[in-house]
Amino acid sequence: MAYSLPTNIESRPVTVIGAGTLGRRIALMMANRGGVVRIFDMIPEQRQAAKVFVDQELPALVPTIEGGSEGTVELHDDLATALRGAWLVVEAIPEKKDLKQALFGDLDRLADADAILATNSSSFAAGDIIDNVEHPERVCNLHFYVPPGMPGADLMSSGHTDPAIFDLLQTQLRKHGIFAFLASKKSTGFIFNRIWAAIKRECLMVVADGVSNPQDIDQMWMVNFGVDWGPFQLMDRVGLDVVRDIELHYMDEREGLPTNTIELLDTYIARGELGMKTGKGFYDYGGQAQG
Repeated sequence: MAYSLPTNIESRPVTVIGAGTLGRRIALMMANRGGVVRIFDMIPEQRQAAKVFVDQELPALVPTIEGGSEGTVELHDDLATALRGAWLVVEAIPEKKDLKQALFGDLDRLADADAILATNSSSFAAGDIIDNVEHPERVCNLHFYVPPGMPGADLMSSGHTDPAIFDLLQTQLRKHGIFAFLASKKSTGFIFNRIWAAIKRECLMVVADGVSNPQDIDQMWMVNFGVDWGPFQLMDRVGLDVVRDIELHYMDEREGLPTNTIELLDTYIARGELGMKTGKGFYDYGGQAQG
């Protein structure tokens, strides 16, 4: 049966699978023009923390969005209920290929027939996680950067994605203040992450080699580029465990990448210092977990 784009979008919810650092930020962005955003996560504390984050950040974000209004956030621990009626489903679970493959089989089986199924994976192409999917024409990569501070996203086909999906997503995301850019062919890391991976890797190497430290590198970056964040601050925001998973994926695909980047990350991870979500990473946040 041919795929048909979702209709009645304004009256249908968006479902985010995964309430972690990026999942809750995606929920925030999709809740800034009214409507309903559902957050699915099996961990109660994660679900509640995600809602607290959205409730805290949404009032300040809404006035920056043309036509913005505060939406409603629902928390779910039943996947079928979370998916029912959604026009867009965004997966934001850990960077584990087997987990994503299993999940997308469930999403394809349980979601409405016209729902767009998108992975927010930082490094896996959608085409690599659709083994259990019967309708790959509605599956794509939709990788958000780190909103709302970085309001961009990359789009990429699963190799089977209906091209009309990309026009629809670019139009709808723009209403939420997200600028989406389409990768014209399969690319590990898509567009932004492919470029960012090289920058991030070299920054980690400079520290691992004992040449400099995270704070000086970030300060140098901010001075030279006129921004208020640096690479290590951004890695803390994403989560050092996530950064490690992404780098391991690149290492699996490309021979000769340095290993001391992983060794450096491992020293922090072994101490439970994963970044903002644990209250300490390359920076100390006073031991208080941050959104």
